[in-house]
Amino acid sequence: MTTKIDWRTPLPAGAGPATRGVLLALVVLFCLGPVLWQVITSVKPDADLLRLPPLLPEHPTSVHYRLVLGHSQLDRNLLNSAIVAASATALAVGLGALCAFAVARLPIKGKPAVLGLALSISMFPPIAAISPLYLLVRELGLRDTLTALILTHTAFALPLAVWILAGVFRQIPVELYWAARVDGCGPVRALVSVILPPALPGVAVAGLLVFIYSWNEFMFALTLSATDASRTAPVAIALFPGLHETPWGEMAAATILVTAPIVLLALVFQRQVVAGLTAGSVKG
Repeated sequence: MTTKIDWRTPLPAGAGPATRGVLLALVVLFCLGPVLWQVITSVKPDADLLRLPPLLPEHPTSVHYRLVLGHSQLDRNLLNSAIVAASATALAVGLGALCAFAVARLPIKGKPAVLGLALSISMFPPIAAISPLYLLVRELGLRDTLTALILTHTAFALPLAVWILAGVFRQIPVELYWAARVDGCGPVRALVSVILPPALPGVAVAGLLVFIYSWNEFMFALTLSATDASRTAPVAIALFPGLHETPWGEMAAATILVTAPIVLLALVFQRQVVAGLTAGSVKG
């Protein structure tokens, strides 16, 4: 006989602030443990990297950061990541805004089915599409180009953008749209001139989430790139190990450098990100 656990059950009456604080600290430590380990590894001398203790380095060093910044192609890879993520974000948000506006405001049939299809596609496992996608990109002559990554990231991020923006546009009073139509605006002009200005915070959240997805994406970037001309930063870090050695310190330093901008963005816009993710959950 199995015991059903109700996760909504509050903590026991005897659990005071100290107990709650300890539980919260354990959860935070569990979530941030890998990041903290990478930070510690990035400042450990080579002699201490493969032995434990010490857990914390007695003589922290910045040599790994200097090696990564001075003698690798990471700067080129970071530039590639920025170009791919920015381009995919612009395309996904632009196309997603048009589709979401049609779903939210235009009198078309099958709106719930369109949103359900978008949500289903966003959960589609990318590994199932990698083989036909590779063959298609190769036949089009786009392998080892940033264009292939931009189009691929746009295609896989577009359903997420549509889902978020449809919820954002539904929160804009419909009277604004009809007032613009009465004044002679077409649907596209009403979207650009009347609907988008008050929806800009939600549009920015959708763009931020698409940017984070594209920045972190690894599998497509690894499969569709062959040289540093199109490699993004996550792929470059994965290729750091050589035939006879693994530069753990340099890999940890590069990981921190690549992750820092995304962590900073997530911390600054954390409330807006949560609001954007739940925007479409109230009105279906």
